[in-house]
Amino acid sequence: MKTFALSAALLASQVAAFPKMDMRAMEALMTPETMKLAREIHQRRDVAPPQGAGAMPLVPPPFDAASQYVSTSGQYAFVAPGPTDARGPCPGLNALANHGYLPHNGVATIEQFVTATSQGFGMGADLATVLAVYGAVVDGSLTFWSIGGSPHVGISGSHGNYETDGSPLKGDLFQYGSNVNLQMSQFEELYAMQPNAATANYNLDVLRQFRHSRFDESIQKNPDYVFGPFTGMAVSQAAHTFIYRFMANKSAEYPEGILNKETLKSFMSITGPENNLKWTFGHERFPDNFYRRNDADAYTVPYFETDILYLAEVEPRILGVGCNKGAVNTYSVIDPAILTNGAYDADQIAASPLCFALEFATLELPGLTGLTSTLLAPLVDVLNQATTALNCKSIPAINNDALAVCPGLTVYGGPTAPVASGAIQS
Repeated sequence: MKTFALSAALLASQVAAFPKMDMRAMEALMTPETMKLAREIHQRRDVAPPQGAGAMPLVPPPFDAASQYVSTSGQYAFVAPGPTDARGPCPGLNALANHGYLPHNGVATIEQFVTATSQGFGMGADLATVLAVYGAVVDGSLTFWSIGGSPHVGISGSHGNYETDGSPLKGDLFQYGSNVNLQMSQFEELYAMQPNAATANYNLDVLRQFRHSRFDESIQKNPDYVFGPFTGMAVSQAAHTFIYRFMANKSAEYPEGILNKETLKSFMSITGPENNLKWTFGHERFPDNFYRRNDADAYTVPYFETDILYLAEVEPRILGVGCNKGAVNTYSVIDPAILTNGAYDADQIAASPLCFALEFATLELPGLTGLTSTLLAPLVDVLNQATTALNCKSIPAINNDALAVCPGLTVYGGPTAPVASGAIQS
């Protein structure tokens, strides 16, 4: 259970100030009209052109070079992390800190996270607010949190409540003993899925095939693998979709973006030739001449849900909760009707996986954090905004006893093992 040195009065005043401001942005983004437009624009499929040159969206988003350019010079020039700077499992956040869009020490406020993810990647304010407030409340000081950190101060130490199994490139904690190390075998598998450097594009079609492979690998190699209601169905999916949606370089010719080999390597802190790739902890960077998502094409909550459903066409297991039972290849699905006391069945989850994930997270928070309802109120308000906008069915009560078959859920918050010998560590 968390303890906090700051006074309750100070916390309440700080926490209350930001969500009020950002709720206006969320409400503007998530009106019925904008949500309908988002679904129409974003419910597209990345289709490889005959030449395999890249993603060809059915409805191309707008492109404006001046507003979408992400500077990598001057105050935003790359600066490697020092020995006291926090870096963690999220390559995008590491890159933002290395370029000064987030504080270089890797510790930021809710508002700084929302602003930086918009500036660097074009994340929608609604999704950014959910993720930033969740991080601050569940794994921070209620108003700020670390992109690295130990248990209860950052996401490196948040296994099972924010950081989770099934990352595309970072290792499962109970498989490797570390949740911050990039596993070169995983990177090389993804890297090899686009063998021709001249036409390579790691778009969502590639990543959903990789999502399927990673799901199988965790079952086969991690005895305590857990695919949880929020961490699995929301966070784990984001780790896959964010790679293409945020790291693809946009242009007038390819407004949806191309994620080629060199750009992927830059964002994943990989250097060297094909036959001698090397990962360096915490050195993720934006490539020069990088263009983010257009503001009119911001990656919002409803957009994210359409991507989850697209991944599920290849890997339908991501639309359910399950775990290994202390041994590899013992994965079993947990009946959502039992988990939610009848509120959601499998068909309802398949129709709106984010509704289930966010509604479950809201009810799970008191037991997960040990915080009072007053201190949890800002996060609950943010989650309620998202579920209301998605027209979600509520869950009156959850049955956590149904998760007792998952030994991987018994450890929250770590441990986080050191990075590989010789690499730079925060």
